[in-house]
Amino acid sequence: MPVPLSPEEAQQFHASDAAPAAFLDLLDAVSFRSAGAALRLGVFEELAGGPLPVERLAVRIGTDPLGLRILLDALTSFGYLVHADDQYANSANTTRWLLRAAPDSFAPVLAFWSALLTGWWHDLESSICSGTPTGDFYAWLEQRPEVLADFQTMLRRLADGLSAEIVELLPVPADARSLLDVGGGHASYPVAFLTAHPQLRATVVDLAGALTQGAETVAAAGLTDRCTLRAGDLFEADFGTGHDLALLFNVVHGYQAAETLTLLRRVAASLRPGGRVALLEPLATAPEQPTAGLGAAFVRMFSLNLFHTQGGRAYGHDELVGLLHEAGFTAVRQQVLSGSETDHLVIAQLRPLD
Repeated sequence: MPVPLSPEEAQQFHASDAAPAAFLDLLDAVSFRSAGAALRLGVFEELAGGPLPVERLAVRIGTDPLGLRILLDALTSFGYLVHADDQYANSANTTRWLLRAAPDSFAPVLAFWSALLTGWWHDLESSICSGTPTGDFYAWLEQRPEVLADFQTMLRRLADGLSAEIVELLPVPADARSLLDVGGGHASYPVAFLTAHPQLRATVVDLAGALTQGAETVAAAGLTDRCTLRAGDLFEADFGTGHDLALLFNVVHGYQAAETLTLLRRVAASLRPGGRVALLEPLATAPEQPTAGLGAAFVRMFSLNLFHTQGGRAYGHDELVGLLHEAGFTAVRQQVLSGSETDHLVIAQLRPLD
């Protein structure tokens, strides 16, 4: 978490040039790395039952006592832990957000980003110089089941928070029968649509590893007879035809413009004339979007990560409109979501046949 500063210290770093602000970035980087290590080692989970001395904690999680003490002292300085009577305990913020059993736990998010940033960003300069990613993000995920599970959990929780609003905002005609979800492996969105519209059936296309949670989600909802999970590459798998609605949620930002256009054209070919596509995206620029604040900072960070790991980026609203038009869609409209500061719903309709 951010290094705690007194008002006087903050003044030096943030409101003047009296001290280098990059020093705070250094401390925050070590704070982030230390928290990720503690999460993977099981420090926070072991302390969930109450304070422990370092020797006992070291035995429980299988670490060197001296190394663990140094890590715990750093975590105490950063605010993740508290230290009293020669024992360490989780801080109130850690207890609320970094225990996996906690409501809306941030642990999967921290674990995913820690694995990604510490395991891949060492060659960020290479992608900036070459203009191409230095690896295959989805192949990287498939080789790391625990990271993939955290990634899907992160997406599923986003879906759990937004699905009700999206179902309300995205009308489904009474005669609609088929929904296609491209790249929605966790299957939370199709489950929400199938629950709200009993006449619908759904097909979800994603990589096999990503569909693991989707199978559990669909089974838990009792919808296995109405939802087909199809494993395959999004640029090669059979999408089928005659779908009334296609979802591309948190997908197109992973690709360059030419690839995005190809994907949109594949989706267009799978829809019936007049069918709709809906994109859920953190937009780089959009009407009524604030240009400052945490949300804007996250989108810019996320865009840099996309460029480095996938060759993609956060698209501007006008860019998406242009790509949708080129793929054969019309009547593009954007919907700001009340449940997210960064995500936007972009809806378009396939041009009817002449």
